[in-house]
Amino acid sequence: MMDLAQELIKGDHRAIARAISLVENNKRAAQEMMKKIFPGTGKSLVIGITGPPGSGKSTLVDQMAVHLRKNGKKIGIIAVDPSSPFTGGAILGDRIRMMRHSTDPEVFIRSMAARGHLGGLAKATGEVITILEAAGKDFILVETVGVGQDEVEVVKLADIVLVIVIPGAGDEIQAFKAGIMEIADIFVLNKADSPDAGKTERQIKAMLDLGFEGDTMPPIVKTVATVGEGVEPLINEIDKLVGSKSQEFINSRKKRLISWMLRDIISEKIYQAVSQNIPESEFESLVERIFKREIDPYTVADEIVGRLKKAKP
Repeated sequence: MMDLAQELIKGDHRAIARAISLVENNKRAAQEMMKKIFPGTGKSLVIGITGPPGSGKSTLVDQMAVHLRKNGKKIGIIAVDPSSPFTGGAILGDRIRMMRHSTDPEVFIRSMAARGHLGGLAKATGEVITILEAAGKDFILVETVGVGQDEVEVVKLADIVLVIVIPGAGDEIQAFKAGIMEIADIFVLNKADSPDAGKTERQIKAMLDLGFEGDTMPPIVKTVATVGEGVEPLINEIDKLVGSKSQEFINSRKKRLISWMLRDIISEKIYQAVSQNIPESEFESLVERIFKREIDPYTVADEIVGRLKKAKP
């Protein structure tokens, strides 16, 4: 396990892939590895990219990676697709264009689907972020396929969140009020060469005017990702945003990821303790009693926790 951790810290892509597979399939072994690599994490800038399907997120991520590589940055890309439970890995679709980075030893791409992540995609993504941080990636780009609840939870793990919109997406812009608004640091108006781009930009500004004041309003950056137009200004805006934020702000974002991880690890440990102390047959019997309304789940949970407290370590 030490060899894997050492190779991972060196940035070896095969070691990164093995480490991620270990986290997904062998929690106990993964825990020892994560303990070894954790001290070297927390130095990457994590950028979440979200927006409705068809908004060009994958194309934009690809172009951002090209630009960042020209500046000598090491890149990790996590493509999150909670809607593909049967593939064993997220459907790549138009992400295939990112394969041009596959021979670059400084770009690691991982596609993640819902399968096998009963603890939630956010937890799984947080672990992969930690692994990529340990591998020395300067930037970690986390792209989600849409703007559903799962995706919103995932991008909350990022230091900076980009929300992608496209011209004519009036319904999507209205829907943003339900949860995206408060997590967006930068709005990206992609496909800005469309005739409707000006109208959509005004819609976004009108929406932002209702929820923000002065300097707190997220900037709007126009891009045409298919040809790389606007990508450099977007990277500059990200740099400007990071520079304008206090270290306390960035630290608070990183502490949010740690908080999520800690809560999930504790929950997992408690569940393991329950499994070790409560036989499966007894657990199923309790479920049956709850189903028949002979007892309520809250009382059962209290009793189980009480037994755990009395159990010897």
